[in-house]
Amino acid sequence: MDLISGLLGGFHGVFQSANFFYCFVGVFIGTLVGVLPGIGPIGAMSILLPSTFGLPPASSVIMLAGIYYGAMYGGSTTSILVNIPGEAASVITCLDGYQMARKGRAGPALGISAFGSFIGGTFSIIALMFLVFPLAETALKFGPPELFAIICLSMTVLTYLASRSVLKAMLMVVAGLLLGTVGLDPVSGSPRFAFGSASLLDGIGLVPVAMGLFGVSEVLLNIEQPQERDIFKTKIKDLFPSLQDWRRCLGPIGRGSLIGFLIGILPGGGAVMSTFLSYTTEKRLSRHPEEFGKGAIEGVAGPETANNAAAGGCFVPLLALGIPPNPVMGLLLGALIIHGITPGPLLLTQHPEIFWGVIASMYVGNVMLLLLNLPLIGIWVKVLKVPYRMLMPLILLCCLIGAYATSNNAVDVVIMIIFGIAGYVLRKLQYELAPLILAMILGPLAETNFRASLILSDGSLLIFLQKPISAVILCISALLLLSTGLSAYRKTKTRMIEEAGADD
Repeated sequence: MDLISGLLGGFHGVFQSANFFYCFVGVFIGTLVGVLPGIGPIGAMSILLPSTFGLPPASSVIMLAGIYYGAMYGGSTTSILVNIPGEAASVITCLDGYQMARKGRAGPALGISAFGSFIGGTFSIIALMFLVFPLAETALKFGPPELFAIICLSMTVLTYLASRSVLKAMLMVVAGLLLGTVGLDPVSGSPRFAFGSASLLDGIGLVPVAMGLFGVSEVLLNIEQPQERDIFKTKIKDLFPSLQDWRRCLGPIGRGSLIGFLIGILPGGGAVMSTFLSYTTEKRLSRHPEEFGKGAIEGVAGPETANNAAAGGCFVPLLALGIPPNPVMGLLLGALIIHGITPGPLLLTQHPEIFWGVIASMYVGNVMLLLLNLPLIGIWVKVLKVPYRMLMPLILLCCLIGAYATSNNAVDVVIMIIFGIAGYVLRKLQYELAPLILAMILGPLAETNFRASLILSDGSLLIFLQKPISAVILCISALLLLSTGLSAYRKTKTRMIEEAGADD
């Protein structure tokens, strides 16, 4: 009964004019961000985060969440029509979506993408409702040692699953942890790494750092390498898939929903990993694997369902444990903390309007996205023709205004520019920025729980091994690090043997 009454209360809050409006604004901007290649949900949320500070907490989170799962919807349009992923999770959709468009089946590809996204998103919301309660009840039994261990596991998995160099990912984690120590010591209150600057006593702000790393650096990269978007000219018709298409896609949609949700829950997981796993699964299960890459509709339905299911799954650890599994959820965590709300087990009792408001808004937002993506597909095609030389200066202007508006402090603008240049250089050197921003958010939480654990144990580190949950989690983290080190060693050894053989 609590679940039903809570959900009804959430719908009552969402259908208030202000929240309904911000839900629409979030999913609309998210779709726009997904359609336009190069920006991505992290960049858009970083840019728009300052605009939510004057809103009520529920409206703020509803809007930011809408941007995230809205971008998952919109990314397929660009992949199918332009063969350029609107955001990272739509990379795999290019393989079969664009080939379907070239065969005159752009309509069914876009249609099954929208319907699959709707089904996957709805499944993840229902699963989120039923899973978050027992997880939150379990988390109430967690103390500082267990929370510290979970945060360590989150950062370890993030480096373990890095798409590029694991060493570079670990360096980014260390850099993020160092940035999180700037400001006043949380226990003694003494300044750390402030270098005599009063502006740094409160620490380096999340907003200017995120806007610089993901917003400004994106502008610099696109100015350097402007993308020519050649939209495949075809009549978009038959947006509603045929019965034969549905028969082929019901299995991939069902499996994609489950795969996406489970991957979304994992630390370091998310939409990108879920789409690749879904695509691989469907190719292996298919009776005609040779069709994949040549326009198989299953290759569109499965991954597009999985990325939206993963978007919902990511909310489970954030809302139940207060630990973000990826950088997007990290930004949402930052937004909640700025509003004076700490996600976690007590969120359901202390701020039920936030929790149920977000859940209900995701139901409403999924319906909005279905209506936005199918009837308005012609408008999104026209949006694709907007030249970058007009778009990028506008993004840069929004970044500058947003960084200053955060605290009306010009130092934040300087910080944003510095991290924008740093982000540009790091991306050119093939460093991943996601571990840095996530470690910067989780670092203070890890430090607080680590020091609280030592206070409880009178300074003994054995407390982390005496607690069964923290001991198991830390052992898993150590095994992942060991596995990563061994893998890197083997690759280095193999490369040295190959080079020695080439010299001979």
